[in-house]
Amino acid sequence: MSIKKDDKLLVSKIESGTVIDHINSGRALVVLKILNIKGNEGYRIAIVMNVPSTTMGKKDIVKLEDYYPNSEDLEKISLISPSATINIIKNYEVVKKYKVEIPSKIKGTLKCNNPTCITRKSNEPITSSFTLLSKDKIKLQCDYCGSILTEDDIIKELIGESQ
Repeated sequence: MSIKKDDKLLVSKIESGTVIDHINSGRALVVLKILNIKGNEGYRIAIVMNVPSTTMGKKDIVKLEDYYPNSEDLEKISLISPSATINIIKNYEVVKKYKVEIPSKIKGTLKCNNPTCITRKSNEPITSSFTLLSKDKIKLQCDYCGSILTEDDIIKELIGESQ
């Protein structure tokens, strides 16, 4: 899938699928984990990490052949890498390109980190809901108990390492 040319690593184009570009450096594997891609699903995957970027310094890139993210996937990607861009590929050409956007309200995607929050109680029919407080260093606030989720909390929750 790759060859070396003039001291640069080249990764071949994919025929159809998704290229997730401008991922925060070091987070490509987190993207795969939140997309629940383990590598044995049959998708051809290319991961490029810590490559130079004029706008970000360093960035990661993930190429997923024959894979197309849904809106929930895009919301999760925006929470761990708000500068990510999504490129939809058909017949080796980009047919759609857009930047992910962090919604101002996040409902049902994350759990509150407060163990006494009403949204964590199994007998309560309440869906978690968070308000975006900061886009720079992502910070969310629970709409029910006021607890704050930091970027690290969000990543732990999305990859299944929360309490």
